[in-house]
Amino acid sequence: MQRQLSIDMEVLYRQHSRRVLASLVRRVCDFDLAEESMHEAFAIALDRWPQQGLPDNPTAWLVTTGYHRAIDRLRRRARFEHASDPLLDELESAPVDVDQAIEDDELRLIFTCCHPELAFTSRLALTLREVCGLTTEEIARAFLLKPTTVAQRIVRAKARLRDRQVAFSAPESSELAERLDTVLHVIYLMFTEGYSTSSGEEATRAELSSEAIRLGRRLCELVADADCFGLLALMLLQESRRSARTDASGNLVLLADQNRQLWDSRLIEEGLDWLWQALEAGEIGAFTLQAAIAAEHARAGSSEQTRWDRISALYDVLVDVSPTPVVRLNRAVAISMHQGAEAGMALIDELLESGKLSDYHRLHVARAEMHYRLGQQARAVESWHRALLLTSHPREQELLQRRIDEISKG
Repeated sequence: MQRQLSIDMEVLYRQHSRRVLASLVRRVCDFDLAEESMHEAFAIALDRWPQQGLPDNPTAWLVTTGYHRAIDRLRRRARFEHASDPLLDELESAPVDVDQAIEDDELRLIFTCCHPELAFTSRLALTLREVCGLTTEEIARAFLLKPTTVAQRIVRAKARLRDRQVAFSAPESSELAERLDTVLHVIYLMFTEGYSTSSGEEATRAELSSEAIRLGRRLCELVADADCFGLLALMLLQESRRSARTDASGNLVLLADQNRQLWDSRLIEEGLDWLWQALEAGEIGAFTLQAAIAAEHARAGSSEQTRWDRISALYDVLVDVSPTPVVRLNRAVAISMHQGAEAGMALIDELLESGKLSDYHRLHVARAEMHYRLGQQARAVESWHRALLLTSHPREQELLQRRIDEISKG
């Protein structure tokens, strides 16, 4: 009797689901059909793999199984409706071409989701849902929107792509420029969700940020663009700190308290190389400027040796290129480290008075740190409590509670 293997299907789902879905979407040209078929394929794998063992290529196995499940679904629908289905005829006659092309299917799907037929916000929401696998609640938190609003955007985006019969493929070179900006933003949002998760028990999701870096590298091979190079540099430099961002118990460790000996020097070196290529390639965009800021942290031997004057100067340029409230907040923090907490606090108060980021917990964390540095402990605790109420992530809650306890006991 064959021994039953212990297989963690949750881990396998995280590892393979995005590529499987992307490959099925390209083949069946229907988001919902692809997603339903993928889930069926994983259900079959859950039943068979513990008995039979993992196939040599799990992704290809799942794509092939999902493809056949999609055909079965279309057959049942055709019988029920007593009507022929052109898509079914096409799928039945086409070979299941599971080969190395599967590696680029995610990138093709990203470009499809970022089609100019869709509004910018819809492109982001659809890609984060279908490519990154984020829930509508996670996407809503990222954009400070209601989950119902995000869900409606995703449904409408799928319908528009279907009604316009948009091809699930990478764009021609003439169409690339109008989609590239959104693609870069989506890959970075995918990375940041893996680097600092918006929900769940874990502080990070390594497989998600690793996949974003893989896609970033592939994009740099396809497109010799300064923003592509800058994005890859930024992701590599931030990823280099992963091992130091949590302690042995999984608790978050702030940048200033991290053991820099744990930073990955190989990733830092690669990130600096891509940053140099970005600077040489042409116009300096937001990703390149953020990478240059990350490079200053990477070059500093300790928190005390950080060149906050350079970082503040880079933020002065970045806020002109990308004047978002979050960039303004980060600039305020940098200025507080360079010019003093009072200077940073004045900028944060301006953000609060404008109504921007008033419910963003990281603003209140920054405000608490500045109050503390100014010797205003009661106000610092008040701001940390405000931040604690605004975040739902358990690891961030633990970090904030520890900080409150430390100050209160002191």
